[in-house]
Amino acid sequence: MFRYFFSSLLILLFSISLRAQTTTPAEETPSPKRIKVDTVKNKYFPTGLRVGTDVISLVRGGDHSFKGWELNFDTDLSRYYFTVDYGYWATNQSLDNFQLITSPANPILRTSGQYKNDGYYLRIGADVNFLLKDPEKNMFFLGLRYGLATFSESVQYTNQPTYPIFQPFSQSLSNGNVSGSWLEVTTGLRIKVYKEFWMGYTAHLKFAPSTSGATNFNAYDMPGYGIIEEAPYWGFNYQLFWRFAWKKPAKKNKL
Repeated sequence: MFRYFFSSLLILLFSISLRAQTTTPAEETPSPKRIKVDTVKNKYFPTGLRVGTDVISLVRGGDHSFKGWELNFDTDLSRYYFTVDYGYWATNQSLDNFQLITSPANPILRTSGQYKNDGYYLRIGADVNFLLKDPEKNMFFLGLRYGLATFSESVQYTNQPTYPIFQPFSQSLSNGNVSGSWLEVTTGLRIKVYKEFWMGYTAHLKFAPSTSGATNFNAYDMPGYGIIEEAPYWGFNYQLFWRFAWKKPAKKNKL
C-alpha cells in the first residue's frame, strides 16, 4: 500500500515538472503609446469673435452738438485679447473766450466762436484678462491702445482786436485734411449676461496726442480722442456685445 502511494506521488510530481517545462510564460502585452496633444497650440487658438457697439455714443447722438458711433471687436488668445475699435465722430461746439492759435507766436483771445469737426478714428491694441479661472470667460482687464484719426475742422469766431478803437469782426478758418494719433491705457469689465450676449465698460486714459496737416490753426478736437490741449484726457464707453463662437480645433484621438 505504501509503495503504491509513493509511486503515485512520484508520477504526479513528474507530470507537474513536465508541464512547467513545456509551458511558456505569457507574453506581456505592450502598453499603448499615448500621443500628446499639442495643448500650447490649442491654448492660443481663438475660440470666438465678439462684436459690439458703444451705447454712450448712440445716446449722445440725440444732442445736436455730437453725432457719432463706435464699433468694437475683440478675439481671445488664451488670457490675451486682440482688440479693434472703429468709429465716426462729429461735433458742433459753441466756444466762449477760447484761445485760437494760428501760429506759435500768435495766440489770440477770441470772444466767442462756433467750432465744427468731422472724421473717423481707429484704435488697435490688446487686453490682458485677470479672471483666469472663470469658465464663462468673464473679464477684468488692463490694456493698451494706439489710436489714429483723420478729420476736417472749421471755426467761425469773433475777433476781439487788441486796441479798442477797432471794432470786433467775424472770421472763419478751416483745416481740411488733418491726421493724428495718440496712446491709451485701458481698463474695464466684460460680463456674460445670457448665452452669447455680453455687457461691459472700458475706461480710457488717453495721452501723447499729436496731429499733422492743421495749416490754418492748431487742431482743437480730435475724433476718438477729444480736446487735444487737455492731455491726459479721460474717455468712457459702455458697450453691448454679441459673441460669435468658433469651433474648437479637433484634437487627436488617444490610442
